[in-house]
Amino acid sequence: MARRKEQIKLGAFLLFTGHHVAAWRHPKAQADTEFQDYVKLAKLAEAAKFDAVFFADGVGVRLDDIEAASRKAHNGANPFEPITLLSALAAVTETIGLIATASTSFSDPYNLARQFASLDRLSGGRAGWNLVTSSDAGAAPNFGHDAHIPHAERYERATEFADVVLGLWDSWEDDAFIRDRESGHYFDKDKLHVLNHSGKHFKVRGPLNIPRSPQGHPVVVQAGASEAGKELAARTAEAIFAAQITLDEAVTYYADVKSRLAKYGRSPEDLKILPGVHPVIGRTESEAREKFEELQSLIQPEVGLNLLAGLSGGIDLSQYPLDGPLPELPETNGGKSRQTLLLDLARRENLSIRQLYLRIAGARGHWQLVGTPEQIADQLEERFENYGADGFNLMSPITPGGLSDFIELVVPELRRRGLFRSEYEGRTLRENLGLKRPPNRFVGADTIAAAE
Repeated sequence: MARRKEQIKLGAFLLFTGHHVAAWRHPKAQADTEFQDYVKLAKLAEAAKFDAVFFADGVGVRLDDIEAASRKAHNGANPFEPITLLSALAAVTETIGLIATASTSFSDPYNLARQFASLDRLSGGRAGWNLVTSSDAGAAPNFGHDAHIPHAERYERATEFADVVLGLWDSWEDDAFIRDRESGHYFDKDKLHVLNHSGKHFKVRGPLNIPRSPQGHPVVVQAGASEAGKELAARTAEAIFAAQITLDEAVTYYADVKSRLAKYGRSPEDLKILPGVHPVIGRTESEAREKFEELQSLIQPEVGLNLLAGLSGGIDLSQYPLDGPLPELPETNGGKSRQTLLLDLARRENLSIRQLYLRIAGARGHWQLVGTPEQIADQLEERFENYGADGFNLMSPITPGGLSDFIELVVPELRRRGLFRSEYEGRTLRENLGLKRPPNRFVGADTIAAAE
C-alpha cells in the first residue's frame, strides 16, 4: 500500500480530571479545574500544533443512581458551559481550533447558530460545532419533557435542526456589508437572504443577525455511529469523532461513511474521521502497565456498573453477578451504537460484567492504548495508513499529565516519521483540517432557479 500523502490531524478532548472514570482519585490528577487550568492546557496543545481542543457537554446531573454519581467526577456536572469557556479561550490562543458540543435535542437552532457564529468571529475562524442528539434521558425534564425524545425522532429533529443552522449561517454573503458612507448604504440588501424555514420541528424566519463568519461557517462535527448517525454525518458533518476499537472495525466504518458522501454531492476529502484514543504512555512497557493498573485499581464497582448503565441506555446490571456474563440487553431509547459496541466487545472477548467495565473504564468504548511512545505511534500509524482514521481525538487518562506525556513523548515520534506537522498550515480550523471553505448556498440560487 502506498503511503498516504496527508498527515495525521490531532484534537485534544479536554475533560477535567481526565478521561479515566477514576482519574479524579489519582494523586497526580486535578480533582477540580478552573479557567487558568484550561488556559494552560489549550496553550500546551497549541504549542504542539494540535488542530483543536474539544469540549463535550451535558445538560443535566445524572440522578438515576445518586450513590454512584456521588463517587464520580463525570456525573454531568461540568466546571463551565463550553461556549462560554471557548469564548474566553479564544482571547488567549491564536491558531488552535475551538470545538464544543451542543445538543439538537435541547437547543434552539437560531440561538445555537448565533452562539457559534459569534465564537467563530471572536476567534478569527476557529470554531467548530459538535452536533449531538443527546442520549441522556435525565436531561429531558430540564427542558419541559416528561420523557426523552425517541431515538428515531431525535435524528429526524437533528437533520432538520442542522439544515436550519446551516441556512442561517448563510444569511449574509461575504461582502454584504459595504459600509458605503457616500451612498449611505451600510449593507447591500441584495446580499441578505431570509431563510423562511417551515418544517415539522422548526419554524424559523431568519435572517441571522450576525455576519457570515471568517471560515464561511463553523466546522460541523458529529459523533453518531448508528445508521441514522452515519447518514446524518454523511449529509452534514465535516469531521466525525468516531469510536471503534479494532483495526477492522475502524477500516470498515471509515469506508462505509466515506462511501455515503457521494449521494449528497460531497467528496471523501470533505469529511475527516477522527477516532477517540486513550493512551497510557510509559518510557518502558512495564512503566506504562504500572500507570494503567494504578488507575484501574481506583475503580469502585458502583462506578463501573453506573458506567455500563450510562453506555447501555440506562440498563441496571447490579442484579447480575459481577463475575458472571453480560446478559442479553434489551433495546432502549438511548444511544444505539455504544450499546452495540459494548455487546460486541463482551461477546468477542468473553468478558464478565466486571471485566467489561474494567475494559472500558478509561476510554468509555473508545480505543485504548497502553505502551511506549514508539508502540503508541506504531498503532496510530497503522490505523492512519490503513484508512481507519484521518487523525485522532486524544482522550488523556488524567489531567494535565496525560496530555503533556503525549506531547513530550509521542508527538516527536510522529514528527520523526513525517506523520504530524511542525507548523500550522493556516489560521482557521478549516484550513488546518484541510477542509474547503463552503460557498454561500444562496449565491447564484436565484439565477439557477430562473434557468430551471
